[in-house]
Amino acid sequence: MSNVLIIGAGGVGNVVVHKCAQDPETFEEITIASRTRKKCDTIAASVKSRTGVDVATAQVDANDDSEVAFLIRETEADIVINVALPYQDLSIMDACLATGTAYLDTANYEPPEEAKFEYSWQWAYREQFEREGITAILGCGFDPGVTNAYCAYARDMLFDRIHTIDIVDCNDGDHGLPFATNFNPEINIREVTSKGKYWEKGQWIETEPMEIARSIDFPEVGVRTAYLLYHEEEESLVNNIPGLERIRFWMTFSDEYLTHLRVLQNVGMTGIEPVSFEGHEIVPLRFLKAILPDPGSLSEGYSGKTSIGCIFEGEADGEIRRRMIYNVCEHAKAHAEVGAQAVSYTTGVPAATGAALYLNGIWERPGVWNVEEFDTRPFLEEVAKRGLPWKLSDVDATCRGVCP
Repeated sequence: MSNVLIIGAGGVGNVVVHKCAQDPETFEEITIASRTRKKCDTIAASVKSRTGVDVATAQVDANDDSEVAFLIRETEADIVINVALPYQDLSIMDACLATGTAYLDTANYEPPEEAKFEYSWQWAYREQFEREGITAILGCGFDPGVTNAYCAYARDMLFDRIHTIDIVDCNDGDHGLPFATNFNPEINIREVTSKGKYWEKGQWIETEPMEIARSIDFPEVGVRTAYLLYHEEEESLVNNIPGLERIRFWMTFSDEYLTHLRVLQNVGMTGIEPVSFEGHEIVPLRFLKAILPDPGSLSEGYSGKTSIGCIFEGEADGEIRRRMIYNVCEHAKAHAEVGAQAVSYTTGVPAATGAALYLNGIWERPGVWNVEEFDTRPFLEEVAKRGLPWKLSDVDATCRGVCP
């Protein structure tokens, strides 16, 4: 009997629960928990109607490690899939340590009081998890997650040495709203308004937000403008891809999105410092989150595709080669299958897949690990079977717009 506890009832949590329910041989008992139990009940009802599988629901404050630990014991969970807020990663990891339970997340820890996300806080748990014989799998979404697996596959199967990696992420979808974010608005806006950063020749180079842009030809979408951001998978891949000279991350944003974002920044609505309003302390960005559409509500009528992958340049058999591994996902198909838009779908499918690999003994490895530190070939095989097929192509000398 394998039991899974999923913490977080947003768009990604919805996908994770549906995908776990589609694999009853692996996930025999499923519980979804959130601060708001009503959201969990809605997801459970959707799963029941689509698959016939019963999903238990619970209320939990993920900031309280003792409360999370109590729920882990009550559900007898074998693994916790954390798709709550990145602020809550450490409290959930503490609960897993206290109960001897495996842990998996899709985004690294970020302190609430500072827009800074890095793996150092979670990597510091490595010896504790190893000593207790507990597995922790970090960043098992799409980017990070699947992109890390693409890099490991290129490292192990395609190149003798990889010189450069460009991770490229395009959402070419249309939800019909003037401004909405495809995942948690608070986390999304903190990420894109932070300074950019990339690795080159042994050092991190910092850029201003949205300072560098390139035209990139995304498979099945076309040429779109993408902006250089910092993304957490760069931090782990620098350590795990030998000889890497440069790694960058690029993401597309529509002109309408950027215009709205500039206005919100100019009037102070993206701030994370509390301000006084009518006798109350409020954080502007959290207030903005409260009035923006819930990303989980965007899927109906969402058209278009996501196109996400990795472009590699390196040496193979004495020659310089450029290759790309990528996935294209349609919003409408994701909605038809699990009632989600493609950004949630591409994150939730890998999380359920990584948990299945752990429960089946393939990814059971005490300690704290990033995806590329496991054998990623079974992961890529399973991710494709569960809804995210990937393709490998040669890239011409223009490097799809991201050559030096």
